[in-house]
Amino acid sequence: MADPMIGRPFAMPMIKPFIPKKVQPWLYLLCAVIFQMVNTVYMGSMQQMVGDLGIMREDVSFIFLCGVVGVAMPFPILFRLKFRYTNRQLELFSISGMIICILLTLALVNFTDVALTLPLMCLLSYCCCFFKLMATFEVFSNIQLWMTPKRHFEIFFPLLYIVVLGDMSASSWMSQQLTYYCGSWQATQWFIVGVLLLVLLFMYTCTQPFRFMKPLPFISIDWLGLALWSAFLLELIWLFNYGEHYNWWDSELWLNVLGAVIVTFYFALQRMRHIHHAYLDYRAFKYKTLWPILFMFGVAELMNSTSTSLESVYTGAIMHWGMMTLSIQNIVAIIGSMTGCLFCLWWMKMLRLPYTRLLTIGFGFLLVYQVCMYFYITPTLNFERLIFPTFIRTFGYAIFFTTLTLYLEELMPFQHFFMGLTIAGFVRNGLVSAIGGGLYGFSLRRHIADNLVSGLPFTVFDSMLMAIKQLYGVTCLIGCAFMLLLMLWHVQPVRSTLKRLPYWNTIGRAMRKELGKE
Repeated sequence: MADPMIGRPFAMPMIKPFIPKKVQPWLYLLCAVIFQMVNTVYMGSMQQMVGDLGIMREDVSFIFLCGVVGVAMPFPILFRLKFRYTNRQLELFSISGMIICILLTLALVNFTDVALTLPLMCLLSYCCCFFKLMATFEVFSNIQLWMTPKRHFEIFFPLLYIVVLGDMSASSWMSQQLTYYCGSWQATQWFIVGVLLLVLLFMYTCTQPFRFMKPLPFISIDWLGLALWSAFLLELIWLFNYGEHYNWWDSELWLNVLGAVIVTFYFALQRMRHIHHAYLDYRAFKYKTLWPILFMFGVAELMNSTSTSLESVYTGAIMHWGMMTLSIQNIVAIIGSMTGCLFCLWWMKMLRLPYTRLLTIGFGFLLVYQVCMYFYITPTLNFERLIFPTFIRTFGYAIFFTTLTLYLEELMPFQHFFMGLTIAGFVRNGLVSAIGGGLYGFSLRRHIADNLVSGLPFTVFDSMLMAIKQLYGVTCLIGCAFMLLLMLWHVQPVRSTLKRLPYWNTIGRAMRKELGKE
């Protein structure tokens, strides 16, 4: 095996020698699992936060979505950070940043001025998750050759997303358990701070400075471009997250934010077109295959958003299931995500079948979930019957998510691939989820009102139940149309085998050459 940095036998020279070599990559993998569970707020304890802080559900959702955007934005500068600072420096800085952001969020809870604390909590959520991705990338970039000795993306990405997608459900389950048994939603944050302090201690005592090449100057970073694109994405999410609360076009505040979206997008676009080192290179948007991939990401996220927009209303407002009952769904979701990623790995490496067919398989499972829920929506449903739909939804989403990322890497050169991940993050990291939540919330209200005035003997309970069922039916029809499109449009990969991960020093030399030209 070759080292991911310098071509020697696999080793982790950034870790001090007294740590056994066989244990070193497992310790870094454990750190990645911990990092992916970090956040300033957790959706699993939303009800407790709403009651304790006196804020709205939309406020908690937006704070959380700010963190989701923070995860999407750092990709274009990750290698610049890696080639400028050592692994030890980046990890100590990122972990310290996460701890500070969480502690400041907890300190803001004691303030009564909601108009001031909410924007600060949104900013801290964004920064915390920005640091989270920096730390996670630095971990995986040092163990990726341990994960795939021959540098295959079709091995690396499924294993990577086992951690990423699995931790999404694991963090919600953890917050529900700690909130219930400790009696406070802040227990999760304090627990995470304690774990991060242990990781910080490990990094401080067990790692050492190591460079595999001369450091690149940390210049020509378009920080204003980063701020503009982040603001544009957050403003769009705000529109759909708060749209139902402010009654959309009838709100002056909503219209002002809509105007701000247009202005922000204009300046971000003009800056991208007119400076040499834009945060997002305009050439990254010109790949013809990028737009179909973004469209498929959008459809998958829209189909997946019914679990939070419709199913949560059904389980909460109609069935009145408690937090600990619903936490079982998160355990099923963890199993479904891990199984879906392993299925991708088995399909591509063991069976060696065309990986693009996985798109149809993954979306098929997402569609089966919608069909199951359409028939399951009754006032007498047993909770156990939701286990199967939850499993197939997360199983299909993991397949679709992993395969689309592989397809994105296949059809974009490595020079623009990480920018492509940020562009894809515009769709998959919060925006479409917020759009789906806003549209389903608006449609749910309209359908409930229509059912009440239809002349049929419907109560509010019956109208809500029927409205959820109707929206699941519409989603099934949309899913069937898209499924037919996937079956008719048989996409073939450009190559019979996927590209391999380039060596880090090769990427570093290319960046040094590019900076030297300036």
